[in-house]
Amino acid sequence: MKVFHLLLNILWLVCCGLWMAIGYLIAALICFVLIVTIPFGIASLRIAGFVLWPFGRTTVERRDAGAGSVIGNVIWVVFAGWWLALGHLITSIPLFLSIIGIPFGWANLKLVPISLMPLGREVVPTDQAFGAR
Repeated sequence: MKVFHLLLNILWLVCCGLWMAIGYLIAALICFVLIVTIPFGIASLRIAGFVLWPFGRTTVERRDAGAGSVIGNVIWVVFAGWWLALGHLITSIPLFLSIIGIPFGWANLKLVPISLMPLGREVVPTDQAFGAR
């Protein structure tokens, strides 16, 4: 299964992963420059790593996430989340138009909710036991 994930991740990287990760890195740099938004920059870097190499990993809600994450996600959507979600939508269109890219198009659309609400989530391996999450 690990070899299959490696193959999918390499194809994903070429098709759209690199471009979307660059988008998240730009969002993180902007957040770091504005100093007050450093927590958003950290979340953006975490999601950039996930978008760069998504197969074999998933995101789960953190148990300690509270009202601060909800408020932060609202602020994130207004300032950065909407254009990152739009980037996922735009990059999924050419993937859907090619026969081979259809699974990657679906994977790209599955990343839209994470791009809109990155705070209060963590990236975990998919082979981790469900009870351990």
